[in-house]
This record gives sequence, C-alpha cells and structure tokens, in this order.
Amino acid sequence: MKNKNHSFGSLSDGLSASWPICLGYIPIGIAFGVLAQKAGFTIFETGSMSLMVFAGSSQFIAVSMFSAGAGAFSIITTTFVVNLRHLLMSSSLSLFMGRSGKKKLYAFAYGITDESFAVNISKFRNGNWDINRAMVVNFSANIMWIICSIAGGYGGQFIRPHSFGMDYALIAMFICLLVFQLRGPIYVFTALIAGISAVLFSLCIPGNSYIVIGSVIAAGAGVFIKKIVK
Repeated sequence: MKNKNHSFGSLSDGLSASWPICLGYIPIGIAFGVLAQKAGFTIFETGSMSLMVFAGSSQFIAVSMFSAGAGAFSIITTTFVVNLRHLLMSSSLSLFMGRSGKKKLYAFAYGITDESFAVNISKFRNGNWDINRAMVVNFSANIMWIICSIAGGYGGQFIRPHSFGMDYALIAMFICLLVFQLRGPIYVFTALIAGISAVLFSLCIPGNSYIVIGSVIAAGAGVFIKKIVK
C-alpha cells in the first residue's frame, strides 16, 4: 500500500510540475508539425522524428535545412552539434541521480530537454524530488510533444505557416525558462556571458557550433567567479 501511495505521489507531483511545459508545447509542437508538413514530411515521419529525436530546436533546424535542400551529412552534423548542450544538462542532473539503475538512467536521459531540465534541476535543488518524479516530467512532456507535432502535421494542410506567431512563442518560452533560472548575480553574469559569447562567435563561425562554444565559455566563467566569491 505504501509503494502504491508513493507511486501515486510521484505521478501527481510530476504531472503538477510538467503541466506548464505541456501547455507551452501545444503551440510549438503544432508549429513544428506544420513546418514538417510544408517540407514534405508525412504524419508518420513527423511523429517518428518527435519520438526518436525529441529535441525541438534541432527538429526545427533539421526540417528547415531539409527544406533548403541540405544534404544528410550537413543536417546530421548540425543537429548533433546543437544537441551537445545535453551533455552539460545531463552532467548537472547526474549529481542528483544517486544509485539509480542503468535502465532507469537511460530512460531518464532520453527525456531530457531544455524545458524539463529547467524544471527538474530547480526541483532537485529545492529538495524533496527524485528520479521517479523527474521521469514523469520528462515523459509527460514527451507525450504532449509527439501528440502536438502529429496534430500539426495533420492540420498543416489547413494552417498557414506563422499564422499564430510561432517564432515569437518559441523565443518567449526560452526567455521565461532563463528568467526562472536567474537565482542570483552569478547566474545573471553567466547568462550574459553565454549570450554575448554566442552572438560574437556566430559572426565568425559558420554553422551552429557557436551555441556550444558560448555555453562552455559561460559555464567556465560562472564556475571561476563562484570560486572567487567563495
């Protein structure tokens, strides 16, 4: 009975934490589905991509590059570089995984996104959070993303691209996630360094590698400043 109550509690807590992500995925998932449909993707291909990749930014990039006629190697390389940020997010979350089994860790790692990371890392730092609750956040967001991308793929034939201001919605979501992570001057400093570095490197480096470079520079600067302050 205790295990059942614990499982229900994990499910309830995870769903309560994930609903803002799920709500935000509705317009963005539909936007991706519409974009994929306009690029020539079938509903099955769109749903399969959301299931196997589950990384909104790289999916948008991949579909856009496909529409522009880019080759498979270029698309794969670009999306791989863009998704390298998941290494940084996974490293941060690994501190809270304890002695979780490999199978559970693999399943948890699959569902890590920018949004679920922002929610889970905040919950872990505040305490009273575990991998079971975090997995509920990951997979409920995953299910919503797949459903919405499929819905967008189906309804793409009836919806004009950009008709709902989807580009702004995507940017606004990331700005909100950033604001929730600003817990002090060091965090603000790190965010500014990341933004400035990424913009500067984007002017002289082709592709999207500037995202990873900016993240690494900011992370290093943040750690350095934190040690000095202490």
